[in-house]
Amino acid sequence: MRSSSSRATFFRFACVGSTIALIDAGLLYLLKDLPGLNVYLARVVSYAAAMSTGYVLNRYFTFHHIERGRALLDELLRFFSVHALGGVLNFGVFSLIVFAGEQAELTPFWEAVMPLVGVWVGGVVGMSFNFLFSRKLVFDERGDQ
Repeated sequence: MRSSSSRATFFRFACVGSTIALIDAGLLYLLKDLPGLNVYLARVVSYAAAMSTGYVLNRYFTFHHIERGRALLDELLRFFSVHALGGVLNFGVFSLIVFAGEQAELTPFWEAVMPLVGVWVGGVVGMSFNFLFSRKLVFDERGDQ
């Protein structure tokens, strides 16, 4: 768990991604039927909570081996900027899948499962983007010296 190889780092990033996907999906399903919320607004809230958890886990678990030379606030801004872009990709894929499910004549089971499918597929797309740019722009070894 302490290896600094790219493969081990990606594995840890994927583990964090799986953890925050559970947070994201769990909150989505808890919030989507509340008054004043729909599946899209609930997803914005659930993704924000998952992204915040992801920062802490990635900083102390995934990229623990990197000596940072930048201030915490700068790192947070970089993290949330990168993950906001990844979140746009994630949310776009999620929305396409949920919308397609709403337009199709699905059984009640599949209708209920489509948001989960959207979270998973959107998460894979977003995670790939976020890993590449987090490694290069957020948790890099250069820092601002």
